[in-house]
Amino acid sequence: MAQNQEQESSLNIKDLVYACLRRWKWFVLSVAICLFIAIVYIVRYQPVFSRTAEVQIKEDSQRRSLSNSIEGMTDFSLFQSKSSVYDEIKAFGARSTMQEVVRRLHLDMDYSTPLRFREKVLYANNLPLTVQLPDLTDMESAYFQIAFKGDDNIELSSFQHNGEKVSGKVSGVLKENDTISLDSPIGNIVIQTTKTPNPGIKQIIVRKYSLFVAVNRYRAELSTAISDKMSRVITLSVKDRSIPRAEDILNTLIGVYNENWVKDKNQIARSTSMFINDRLEVIEDELSSVDSDVSSYKSQQMIPDVATAGTMYMQQSAQIRNQQQELGNELYMAKYIRNYLTNDEDKTKVLPASLGGKGTGLENQIKEYNEKLLYRNNLASSTSSENPLVKEMDQQLNGMRTAIVSSVDNQITNLNTQMGSLQRAGAQTSARISANPNQAKYLLSVERKQAVKQAIYLFLLQKREENELNQAFTAYNTRVIDTPSGIFAPVAPKKNMILLVALMLGILIPLAIIYLIETFYNKVRGKDDLKSITAPFLGEIPYAFYKPSWGTRMWHKIIGKKEEEHDPIVVKPGNRNVINEAFRVLRTNLEFMATGENKVIAITSYNPGSGKSFTAVNLGVALAIKDKKILIVDGDLRHASMSSFFGKPHTGISNYLSKKTDDLRSLIIKSDKYKNLDYIPVGPIPPNPSELVADARFSEAINTLKNEYDYILIDCPPVDIVADTQIIDKSADMTIFMVRAGLLDKDMLPELEDNYKSGKYRNLAIILNGTEMATGGRYGYRYGYKYGYKYGYGYHSYGYYGSNKDADNSTEA
Repeated sequence: MAQNQEQESSLNIKDLVYACLRRWKWFVLSVAICLFIAIVYIVRYQPVFSRTAEVQIKEDSQRRSLSNSIEGMTDFSLFQSKSSVYDEIKAFGARSTMQEVVRRLHLDMDYSTPLRFREKVLYANNLPLTVQLPDLTDMESAYFQIAFKGDDNIELSSFQHNGEKVSGKVSGVLKENDTISLDSPIGNIVIQTTKTPNPGIKQIIVRKYSLFVAVNRYRAELSTAISDKMSRVITLSVKDRSIPRAEDILNTLIGVYNENWVKDKNQIARSTSMFINDRLEVIEDELSSVDSDVSSYKSQQMIPDVATAGTMYMQQSAQIRNQQQELGNELYMAKYIRNYLTNDEDKTKVLPASLGGKGTGLENQIKEYNEKLLYRNNLASSTSSENPLVKEMDQQLNGMRTAIVSSVDNQITNLNTQMGSLQRAGAQTSARISANPNQAKYLLSVERKQAVKQAIYLFLLQKREENELNQAFTAYNTRVIDTPSGIFAPVAPKKNMILLVALMLGILIPLAIIYLIETFYNKVRGKDDLKSITAPFLGEIPYAFYKPSWGTRMWHKIIGKKEEEHDPIVVKPGNRNVINEAFRVLRTNLEFMATGENKVIAITSYNPGSGKSFTAVNLGVALAIKDKKILIVDGDLRHASMSSFFGKPHTGISNYLSKKTDDLRSLIIKSDKYKNLDYIPVGPIPPNPSELVADARFSEAINTLKNEYDYILIDCPPVDIVADTQIIDKSADMTIFMVRAGLLDKDMLPELEDNYKSGKYRNLAIILNGTEMATGGRYGYRYGYKYGYKYGYGYHSYGYYGSNKDADNSTEA
């Protein structure tokens, strides 16, 4: 049973479709409201435009080819580094880069003029004036309005400072090509007219954003991308409410990036230049000292030229000296670089270029170290030295310095070994030379020192010139492929998308509401919900007519229009409409079941308002049309629903049961339209209905009358509310339970099944009432369901009242 209930409670698509079709006005209203909101949003939203530029990151091989074209500058590659496209993308979107763009273009100042539905941005060619706020810092924000009063008069009002309103107004005279300074509640305001004439603007709204907010605002509107991983072309896009401003942002952004790139690349060259200049000064002093010593010694000792005296030994000595010079240069530079590396004060400075060291990897190590140090310094300047990435790079740099020091130590050891060998060979040659005159030995030593110093001096001069050329030939890292451009149609708001979303929401919102209503609705919907009931099913009755909706009734009440009254007797002879066909089917099924002595039929239900009286009267008319003699008894002594169909006569069954009259047949009223139809009304509403129907006179009256009629239909009150029905059922041969679609809870169906199986009510059968007509099915219609309206009957108020809701078989349209 539980499984059957679960299956029955599930909502099928067909039921959902019919539920939506009944509430089509909900969809119309929802779509209209959503579309109206979407149109208002589109009208009030300021259009946003997009501009795109493409730049190419140049290959470092271009600079390498440039350096190779300059004769004699074979070590120019010392200052080259490989650029990563992804690193350059981050550089374009860096806060420091955008901050410089905001400062140059004064993007922290925003100007607009109010239109009917939105504001229009003023910038460049359509901006008649500019404003400066010298008293406000970069971290402060402000707002005010400038109104043009005519005759060059302006008025400043609606001041705000850091989001808080400030009272006060300021007036002034601003002429063409003029600059004025005004004292305002937010400080000094300097207003300067531009070359753009005022195009009829009556009011300008001025907003000053804090530098932090302005930078974040334009960074959020900037997007960078590359087409694929192998490409070196970066696409820059900016969205803004002003097309000229978007183009200026892109152009300035590219310019600031190029300047920063050149500045970073020249930092190594500047550091090396300072080192070379310092060393040249030292070498110049040393050379001057050596030259003075040689000159003084020769003058004092009067030493002649001894070259011809030791030609053979001098040639050998010359070879050794040349080798010593080369090794001395390398050893000198290696020691200097080691001292530079071990100095803690120079840890954040780039290393000078290795000016020697043939066949070693030291130059590559220094170049890699300088690139990482520059990246670390840039990262630290844009964030802080406590940044985890900065600390991680510090650890990497320390390791690289240690590796470089180790390489330098190895090179020094190797050079010292070679130098020792040359010195021993030179000592042998010098000994032979010194064997002639001792003075030649001294002069040879001094000249050797002089040659070493001179070689170092010339080497440094060459490197200084190379360094200067490097700075002079440093080109921009980018090449602009496409200048900022784009379509003139706004990219936002996307009108078609917004309207489509509004349309979808307008459909989905009522659909979701209806789905929830249908899902959690626990009333009987139609015949399919009664499949678990094994009691005989006599038929179903659709709505006879529709009531106006609540809104329609209220409107009719306002305009004073009376509601149309309907005849509760809908069965007519010869009528072939849906309701008449339904009662004919019901009549046929009833005749099939009510055979033999099953003449007395009690009609009841669980709920008030189930249509018992309506069904009893129209079923009686349907049987009477077929020449059956029918008696309808109003057994609802509390409500008298059926009696109200015939004007509620003043005498009836209550008079007989209360022994005010003994003439039962005098209470029978003949129908003036149907000769075979009689009925007994309630008469006066008694104070003790249960006691009256429990009296033996009621059963005696029924037993007496059933011999005179083919069928006696008794309209009973609902069960489980009062005891009258169970008492009346003792006199009945058959019981019809009315199940009103949209009124009876499905939880009551198991109880109805128990009543049938237990035989609590005699020959129990079921009629489904209140189904909704739709096209298709038998007789040109199908039965659906309708619910969601209220009935006048209530469990708490079943007593003496004048409502006639139980007789109603209509619904709200």
